[in-house]
Amino acid sequence: MKQQTARQHWLSVLAHSDAGALEGHWQPLQLKPAYERIRPAETGLTRIQARMGGSGKRFVMGDATVTRAVVKLHDGTLGFSYVLGRDKAHAERCALIDALLQQPETHALLQDALITPLAALREEQRQLRAREIARSKVDFFTLVRGDNA
Repeated sequence: MKQQTARQHWLSVLAHSDAGALEGHWQPLQLKPAYERIRPAETGLTRIQARMGGSGKRFVMGDATVTRAVVKLHDGTLGFSYVLGRDKAHAERCALIDALLQQPETHALLQDALITPLAALREEQRQLRAREIARSKVDFFTLVRGDNA
């Protein structure tokens, strides 16, 4: 598997974050940077593709609603975001945080106050879901009859 870059990691954490959890970690920082909306948050559809067995022929599994946004800080740094769903404020906040994470003066603060706790929360939710799935696992087995030998 290919190694993720730092930016890919934080964009993934932001995209998968719950809007309420992100807001809860963002508010105490009281950051109010000036920015310009290059692409205001807009909602659209994207096609979800899958493969049979993970390696078979590709097919379109369905559509999903996605909201995207692009913002620009005063120094020209661009921030991007794509989030599932229709929450425009969440998409814009994620784009702003992406731009701020590219700034040396706010990177460490946002990494410690936002990305690390949100990544830990996401991993905790993944493990909880894995335990739920494991509880419902059914093992099938076949008895071998002696006359088929």
